[in-house]
Amino acid sequence: MLLLTLFALVAGAATAITPCVLPVLPALLSASAVGGRRRPVGIVIGLALTFTIAVVALASLVKGVGVAGNGVRIAAEVVLFVFGFSLILPGVAAKLEAPLARLSRYGPKTRGDGFWSGVGVGGALGFAYTPCAGPILAAVISVSATQGTSLQIVIIALAYAAGSALVLLLLALGGRHVAEAIRRAGRGLALQRTLGVVMVATAVAMATQLDVKVENAFASHLPTALVNPTSAIENSHATQKRLANLRGKPKFDFGAATAKVKMPRPDNLPVLGTAPNFASSGPWLNTGGKALSLAQLRGHVVLVDFWTYTCINCIRTLPHLEAWDAKYRRDGLTVVGVHSPEFPFERDAGNVARAVRDDGIHYPVVQDNKLATWNAWRNQYWPADYLIDAQGHVRAAHFGEGEYGVIESQIRTLLAEAGAKDLGTRSHPSRTYDPTAEATPETYLGLNRSENFLPGPYPPGTHAYRRYAGTLPLSHFSLAGTWTLTGEAATARANAQLFGRVVGKDVYLVLSPPAHGSGRVRVTVDGRTEKVLEVKTQRLYHLLSRPRPGVYDLRLDFAPGVAGYAFTFG
Repeated sequence: MLLLTLFALVAGAATAITPCVLPVLPALLSASAVGGRRRPVGIVIGLALTFTIAVVALASLVKGVGVAGNGVRIAAEVVLFVFGFSLILPGVAAKLEAPLARLSRYGPKTRGDGFWSGVGVGGALGFAYTPCAGPILAAVISVSATQGTSLQIVIIALAYAAGSALVLLLLALGGRHVAEAIRRAGRGLALQRTLGVVMVATAVAMATQLDVKVENAFASHLPTALVNPTSAIENSHATQKRLANLRGKPKFDFGAATAKVKMPRPDNLPVLGTAPNFASSGPWLNTGGKALSLAQLRGHVVLVDFWTYTCINCIRTLPHLEAWDAKYRRDGLTVVGVHSPEFPFERDAGNVARAVRDDGIHYPVVQDNKLATWNAWRNQYWPADYLIDAQGHVRAAHFGEGEYGVIESQIRTLLAEAGAKDLGTRSHPSRTYDPTAEATPETYLGLNRSENFLPGPYPPGTHAYRRYAGTLPLSHFSLAGTWTLTGEAATARANAQLFGRVVGKDVYLVLSPPAHGSGRVRVTVDGRTEKVLEVKTQRLYHLLSRPRPGVYDLRLDFAPGVAGYAFTFG
């Protein structure tokens, strides 16, 4: 517990110096630059308090998304707008400050003004504060939302908030020092009005979701060391072990993931527990933008599918999900896809909407960017499918590919239980996949999970690499040329090549184009050009297809700026 609390303190402090703080920083500096000496202290106290309350006490209401739901965000936007407007018109500021000043009799008695208004503005910023929630904060939010509040959760949330508050206080005091110099130069009123405009602009940016778009852009294009400098700590074995204890065991894993326990027969489905509600803020697709809840779907049989659009195992299950949706929707089945991203660019709403359209998905899909629903279900797998009966009880769970016939039989059983008549013949998926068991295991190019690269280990940053001199062992890889390596990806710079000796009949690679435009990847198999890929979007690309599995020598020539994330094989 002590070690996890210390990690939370460090992670909170690191969050305050990442690009994720940028949507909040202008308002923080603007509010701190005016008023008395104690205003910055009031701001960070208010921020830390409401941040903790949102995480711990309000998680079930705000659905565990970052630290604020839509209603609370709107309240924060109003507070920031009003405060900014008051800076532009000093007369308004005096009227707003008067009732808050009466609270000073209960607070500190030292000189200074604006402490309580600072607490109010900081409180709004605390609800608006949307950090790149790493495993620690995500676990605290989801556990609080689904299992209730405990002393352990409060302590960890306070540690995270305190770490952020300390760093933000230093930033606020630094900004105030600069503002004092400007005021001494006789430009105090102009500065105040400028800061008011910044506050109003921040509120407008939040109202238009611009802050979320900026955060996603930074997460997609900046190195992991900048976006989440404590990722090594948060993803370490020590942290993950303690977070696993905090979350508890997988909620509905009755052995289906281990093959030690067979899936229950379709005519004998046990009640595994009450299904947690969707804890994601969205956006929702294929619902007209409206959020769904399990309470709304009571009376329906619900299939919840956890997936992400570049996961090959998820892609191979989609035809069956689409077929079940088309076949049984009118009989009372509702399929809901919970898109839980693995890579930063999978949080981009445009990318997900494009994938849903390209894959022909017509059932509802919700973006679970903060893994709030994933954690509420204590899910651990892509794909994972949970069947919920008409009373809201989980009756079956399945992890990974396969067993489609069994799953459809379970669907039919629950529909019959709910009163459906004459279900007719079974569904017919538009396409199916036949992956081979003889295949190279999934291989990541990012340093966080990189394995089987020679000569290794590779250092982070931009470096020139030499190809492995000998014959690569089976299922091993090597880089050549200049690359930039981060925790998530390998980005080509100059004369960038990737070599591999792989086994399978299909080879896939998640690729991302350069920051501007597109880039090419030449695929050479056993010395012959297989294809030239035009990488225009961030998605999974099919490099090689053969009728039967075999061993192949692979060479990829990357254009500068193209990034690779993970190989999968089938």
